[in-house]
Amino acid sequence: MSLVRFSNQVPSLFDRIFEGDLFDWSNNNYSSTNTTLPSVNIKENPDGFKVEVAAPGFDKGDFKLELNHDVLTISSEKKMENETKEDEHFSRREFSYQSFTRSFTLPHTADSERIDANYENGILRVSIPKKEETKPKASRMIEIR
Repeated sequence: MSLVRFSNQVPSLFDRIFEGDLFDWSNNNYSSTNTTLPSVNIKENPDGFKVEVAAPGFDKGDFKLELNHDVLTISSEKKMENETKEDEHFSRREFSYQSFTRSFTLPHTADSERIDANYENGILRVSIPKKEETKPKASRMIEIR
């Protein structure tokens, strides 16, 4: 057992309380550039994995899916520009630019050759089937001779 001076512990404990996650009220859905990252659900069943990315307001052409060394990267860039006519004047105009990148390391059970994706009603759904040899096999009775 080591002896520690109590007077040195009080500021340290106080500092640690306010540095912890309890007082980290930042939103984890924001990237370091303050752009919103879409929320993601990942589901697994015996046949494969489903990745759902909530990205309303996008078109399917706005997405890019790339697989590189078992890392699936989902990204998007979207610019919105409003045209104004020559006789129109505006006092304020805000440009809209949305982009994000999310990456996921695929497990060794994933069949990367058969990945499929579709975008409907604001949700990008990516299906990642499992390799046939890694799927759980049904139990069977073994005859004793």
